[in-house]
Amino acid sequence: MKKLSFALVGAAALALAACGGKGDDAAGDNVADNYDAAADNLDAAADNASGAEADALENQADALREEGKDKEEAIDEADVNAANVNAM
Repeated sequence: MKKLSFALVGAAALALAACGGKGDDAAGDNVADNYDAAADNLDAAADNASGAEADALENQADALREEGKDKEEAIDEADVNAANVNAM
């Protein structure tokens, strides 16, 4: 069972490395750009709103940008980790 688990983890790591693993940030940047675009749309909607609704939209935009940054970082870290697996 341990050998099978080890083989599955190894195969998954190789598959992950094959689909990225180049150490570039393009995939993460694309995700962050998409989140920024969605946040920009919320900001535009907030400009057309007033009061509590505008504040809520701006807060949602800020949250989206933060989530995009977090996802970008996670993707970049996964890419770097995949490159390290290939080096072994």
